[in-house]
Amino acid sequence: MERYSRNILIEEIGIDGQKRINSASVLVVGAGGLGSPVLLYLAAAGIGTLGIVDYDRVDITNLQRQIIHNSNNVNILKTESAKAAINVLNHEVRVNIVTEKFSVTNAQQIVRDYDFVIDCCDSYTCKYLINDICVKEKIPYSHGAVTQLRGEIMTYTPGNACYRCLFDTPPVSNTKKMEPEGILGSIAGVIGSLQATEALKYITGAGTLLTNRLLVFDGKNMLFHQLKIAKNKLCNCSKL
Repeated sequence: MERYSRNILIEEIGIDGQKRINSASVLVVGAGGLGSPVLLYLAAAGIGTLGIVDYDRVDITNLQRQIIHNSNNVNILKTESAKAAINVLNHEVRVNIVTEKFSVTNAQQIVRDYDFVIDCCDSYTCKYLINDICVKEKIPYSHGAVTQLRGEIMTYTPGNACYRCLFDTPPVSNTKKMEPEGILGSIAGVIGSLQATEALKYITGAGTLLTNRLLVFDGKNMLFHQLKIAKNKLCNCSKL
Protein backbone atom coordinates (compact mmCIF):
# COMPACT_ATOMS: atom_id res chain seq x y z
CA MET A 1 0.00 0.00 0.00
CA GLU A 2 3.03 2.32 0.15
CA ARG A 3 2.48 3.14 -3.51
CA TYR A 4 -0.92 4.63 -2.66
CA SER A 5 0.06 6.36 0.58
CA ARG A 6 -1.00 9.81 -0.66
CA ASN A 7 -4.48 8.46 -1.41
CA ILE A 8 -4.68 6.81 2.00
CA LEU A 9 -3.77 10.05 3.76
CA ILE A 10 -6.97 11.63 2.43
CA GLU A 11 -9.50 11.45 5.25
CA GLU A 12 -12.42 10.58 2.97
CA ILE A 13 -10.49 7.68 1.40
CA GLY A 14 -8.15 6.07 3.92
CA ILE A 15 -7.07 2.43 3.83
CA ASP A 16 -10.61 1.12 3.34
CA GLY A 17 -11.20 3.43 0.39
CA GLN A 18 -7.92 2.38 -1.21
CA LYS A 19 -8.88 -1.27 -0.85
CA ARG A 20 -12.14 -0.49 -2.64
CA ILE A 21 -10.15 1.21 -5.42
CA ASN A 22 -7.88 -1.81 -5.74
CA SER A 23 -10.90 -4.11 -6.00
CA ALA A 24 -12.92 -1.98 -8.42
CA SER A 25 -13.40 -2.32 -12.16
CA VAL A 26 -13.93 0.62 -14.53
CA LEU A 27 -14.74 0.52 -18.24
CA VAL A 28 -13.47 3.36 -20.43
CA VAL A 29 -15.10 3.69 -23.85
CA GLY A 30 -12.63 5.57 -26.01
CA ALA A 31 -8.85 5.79 -25.60
CA GLY A 32 -8.46 9.27 -27.07
CA GLY A 33 -8.35 12.81 -25.71
CA LEU A 34 -10.62 12.13 -22.72
CA GLY A 35 -9.71 8.49 -22.30
CA SER A 36 -5.98 9.25 -22.01
CA PRO A 37 -6.06 11.21 -18.71
CA VAL A 38 -8.89 9.01 -17.40
CA LEU A 39 -6.89 5.81 -17.94
CA LEU A 40 -3.62 7.25 -16.64
CA TYR A 41 -5.11 8.69 -13.44
CA LEU A 42 -7.20 5.60 -12.70
CA ALA A 43 -4.18 3.35 -13.26
CA ALA A 44 -2.04 5.57 -11.03
CA ALA A 45 -4.73 5.43 -8.32
CA GLY A 46 -4.63 1.64 -8.39
CA ILE A 47 -7.94 0.62 -9.97
CA GLY A 48 -8.00 -3.18 -9.92
CA THR A 49 -9.31 -3.68 -13.46
CA LEU A 50 -9.48 -1.26 -16.36
CA GLY A 51 -11.45 -2.09 -19.49
CA ILE A 52 -10.66 -0.20 -22.70
CA VAL A 53 -12.94 -0.15 -25.75
CA ASP A 54 -11.62 1.40 -28.96
CA TYR A 55 -11.18 0.25 -32.55
CA ASP A 56 -9.04 3.11 -33.95
CA ARG A 57 -5.31 3.26 -34.52
CA VAL A 58 -3.02 6.02 -33.26
CA ASP A 59 -2.70 8.86 -35.76
CA ILE A 60 -0.07 11.58 -35.70
CA THR A 61 -2.82 14.21 -35.24
CA ASN A 62 -3.92 12.46 -32.03
CA LEU A 63 -0.69 13.14 -30.18
CA GLN A 64 -1.49 16.81 -29.52
CA ARG A 65 -4.03 15.73 -26.90
CA GLN A 66 -4.08 11.94 -26.52
CA ILE A 67 -1.25 11.78 -24.02
CA ILE A 68 -1.40 8.06 -23.29
CA HIS A 69 0.02 7.45 -26.79
CA ASN A 70 3.42 8.46 -28.19
CA SER A 71 5.20 8.95 -31.51
CA ASN A 72 6.48 5.37 -31.58
CA ASN A 73 2.91 4.05 -31.52
CA VAL A 74 1.55 5.77 -34.62
CA ASN A 75 -0.55 3.28 -36.62
CA ILE A 76 -0.76 0.91 -33.63
CA LEU A 77 -4.19 0.04 -32.22
CA LYS A 78 -5.11 2.50 -29.48
CA THR A 79 -6.14 -0.32 -27.14
CA GLU A 80 -2.68 -1.93 -27.41
CA SER A 81 -0.90 1.42 -27.10
CA ALA A 82 -2.92 2.39 -24.02
CA LYS A 83 -2.44 -1.02 -22.39
CA ALA A 84 1.33 -0.78 -22.85
CA ALA A 85 1.40 2.68 -21.25
CA ILE A 86 -0.67 1.48 -18.29
CA ASN A 87 1.58 -1.54 -17.78
CA VAL A 88 4.59 0.76 -17.57
CA LEU A 89 2.84 3.13 -15.16
CA ASN A 90 1.36 0.48 -12.86
CA HIS A 91 1.84 -3.22 -13.53
CA GLU A 92 -0.57 -4.08 -10.71
CA VAL A 93 -3.57 -2.98 -12.79
CA ARG A 94 -5.32 -5.64 -14.84
CA VAL A 95 -6.17 -4.33 -18.32
CA ASN A 96 -8.89 -5.81 -20.53
CA ILE A 97 -9.06 -4.55 -24.10
CA VAL A 98 -11.91 -4.72 -26.60
CA THR A 99 -10.65 -3.75 -30.04
CA GLU A 100 -13.99 -3.37 -31.75
CA LYS A 101 -16.73 -0.79 -32.08
CA PHE A 102 -18.95 -0.34 -29.03
CA SER A 103 -22.32 -1.23 -30.51
CA VAL A 104 -25.79 -2.55 -29.77
CA THR A 105 -24.53 -6.07 -30.42
CA ASN A 106 -21.81 -6.08 -27.74
CA ALA A 107 -22.48 -3.16 -25.38
CA GLN A 108 -24.67 -4.96 -22.87
CA GLN A 109 -22.29 -7.88 -22.51
CA ILE A 110 -19.28 -5.59 -22.11
CA VAL A 111 -20.62 -3.22 -19.43
CA ARG A 112 -22.01 -5.96 -17.19
CA ASP A 113 -18.51 -6.83 -15.98
CA TYR A 114 -17.78 -3.36 -14.58
CA ASP A 115 -18.66 -1.26 -11.54
CA PHE A 116 -18.46 2.09 -13.35
CA VAL A 117 -18.38 3.20 -16.98
CA ILE A 118 -16.75 6.32 -18.43
CA ASP A 119 -17.93 7.83 -21.71
CA CYS A 120 -14.85 9.12 -23.54
CA CYS A 121 -16.13 8.58 -27.08
CA ASP A 122 -16.60 11.10 -29.89
CA SER A 123 -19.76 9.66 -31.43
CA TYR A 124 -23.30 10.75 -30.59
CA THR A 125 -24.52 7.25 -31.37
CA CYS A 126 -22.03 5.81 -28.89
CA LYS A 127 -22.83 8.37 -26.20
CA TYR A 128 -26.55 7.62 -26.31
CA LEU A 129 -25.84 3.89 -26.38
CA ILE A 130 -23.65 4.14 -23.27
CA ASN A 131 -26.40 6.05 -21.50
CA ASP A 132 -29.16 3.64 -22.51
CA ILE A 133 -27.21 0.50 -21.63
CA CYS A 134 -26.04 1.88 -18.27
CA VAL A 135 -29.60 2.96 -17.39
CA LYS A 136 -30.93 -0.46 -18.35
CA GLU A 137 -28.23 -2.34 -16.43
CA LYS A 138 -28.29 0.15 -13.52
CA ILE A 139 -24.58 0.86 -13.82
CA PRO A 140 -23.28 4.35 -12.92
CA TYR A 141 -21.31 6.24 -15.52
CA SER A 142 -19.63 9.55 -16.29
CA HIS A 143 -20.44 11.49 -19.47
CA GLY A 144 -17.77 13.77 -20.85
CA ALA A 145 -17.41 15.86 -24.02
CA VAL A 146 -14.95 18.47 -25.27
CA THR A 147 -14.54 20.80 -28.22
CA GLN A 148 -12.22 23.73 -28.88
CA LEU A 149 -11.97 25.57 -25.52
CA ARG A 150 -15.03 24.04 -23.89
CA GLY A 151 -15.93 20.86 -22.07
CA GLU A 152 -18.76 19.31 -20.08
CA ILE A 153 -19.27 16.47 -17.63
CA MET A 154 -22.12 14.85 -15.71
CA THR A 155 -22.50 11.64 -13.69
CA TYR A 156 -25.40 9.21 -13.80
CA THR A 157 -26.27 6.88 -10.96
CA PRO A 158 -29.45 4.76 -10.76
CA GLY A 159 -32.37 6.85 -9.52
CA ASN A 160 -30.99 10.13 -10.83
CA ALA A 161 -31.30 12.02 -14.11
CA CYS A 162 -29.57 10.52 -17.14
CA TYR A 163 -28.12 12.00 -20.33
CA ARG A 164 -31.44 11.70 -22.16
CA CYS A 165 -33.16 13.75 -19.45
CA LEU A 166 -30.96 16.62 -20.61
CA PHE A 167 -30.66 15.83 -24.33
CA ASP A 168 -33.47 13.48 -25.29
CA THR A 169 -32.21 13.04 -28.87
CA PRO A 170 -28.87 13.61 -30.65
CA PRO A 171 -28.26 17.32 -31.29
CA VAL A 172 -27.57 16.88 -35.00
CA SER A 173 -30.13 14.94 -37.02
CA ASN A 174 -28.79 11.91 -38.88
CA THR A 175 -25.25 12.53 -37.65
CA LYS A 176 -23.63 9.46 -36.15
CA LYS A 177 -20.17 10.91 -35.59
CA MET A 178 -19.20 14.37 -34.46
CA GLU A 179 -17.46 16.39 -37.15
CA PRO A 180 -13.74 16.99 -36.53
CA GLU A 181 -13.20 20.28 -34.70
CA GLY A 182 -10.29 22.09 -33.20
CA ILE A 183 -9.57 21.30 -29.57
CA LEU A 184 -6.92 22.46 -27.13
CA GLY A 185 -5.41 19.31 -25.69
CA SER A 186 -5.38 20.58 -22.14
CA ILE A 187 -9.17 21.03 -22.22
CA ALA A 188 -9.51 17.28 -22.71
CA GLY A 189 -7.08 16.91 -19.83
CA VAL A 190 -9.29 18.99 -17.53
CA ILE A 191 -12.50 17.10 -18.33
CA GLY A 192 -10.83 13.69 -18.36
CA SER A 193 -9.27 14.37 -14.96
CA LEU A 194 -12.70 15.32 -13.60
CA GLN A 195 -14.18 12.11 -15.00
CA ALA A 196 -11.49 10.04 -13.28
CA THR A 197 -12.22 11.93 -10.06
CA GLU A 198 -15.93 11.13 -10.31
CA ALA A 199 -15.16 7.42 -10.75
CA LEU A 200 -12.85 7.39 -7.72
CA LYS A 201 -15.39 9.31 -5.64
CA TYR A 202 -18.10 6.84 -6.55
CA ILE A 203 -15.91 3.87 -5.67
CA THR A 204 -14.74 5.26 -2.33
CA GLY A 205 -17.89 7.17 -1.35
CA ALA A 206 -15.90 10.39 -0.97
CA GLY A 207 -17.58 13.74 -1.60
CA THR A 208 -20.63 14.56 -3.70
CA LEU A 209 -21.05 13.31 -7.25
CA LEU A 210 -22.14 15.40 -10.25
CA THR A 211 -25.57 13.79 -10.35
CA ASN A 212 -28.53 15.83 -11.61
CA ARG A 213 -26.05 18.49 -12.71
CA LEU A 214 -24.10 19.29 -15.86
CA LEU A 215 -20.77 20.97 -15.20
CA VAL A 216 -19.66 23.14 -18.13
CA PHE A 217 -16.06 24.35 -18.39
CA ASP A 218 -15.37 27.51 -20.40
CA GLY A 219 -11.61 27.36 -20.87
CA LYS A 220 -11.51 30.60 -22.85
CA ASN A 221 -12.66 32.64 -19.88
CA MET A 222 -11.66 30.09 -17.20
CA LEU A 223 -15.19 29.71 -15.84
CA PHE A 224 -17.20 26.77 -14.57
CA HIS A 225 -21.00 26.74 -14.81
CA GLN A 226 -23.47 24.25 -13.38
CA LEU A 227 -26.85 23.44 -14.89
CA LYS A 228 -29.44 21.55 -12.89
CA ILE A 229 -30.92 18.49 -14.60
CA ALA A 230 -34.43 17.37 -13.72
CA LYS A 231 -35.56 13.81 -14.33
CA ASN A 232 -37.74 13.65 -17.41
CA LYS A 233 -40.89 11.66 -16.66
CA LEU A 234 -40.95 10.49 -20.27
CA CYS A 235 -37.39 9.16 -20.08
CA ASN A 236 -36.74 5.46 -19.59
CA CYS A 237 -34.64 6.16 -16.49
CA SER A 238 -37.81 7.38 -14.74
CA LYS A 239 -39.51 4.06 -15.36
CA LEU A 240 -36.96 2.00 -13.45
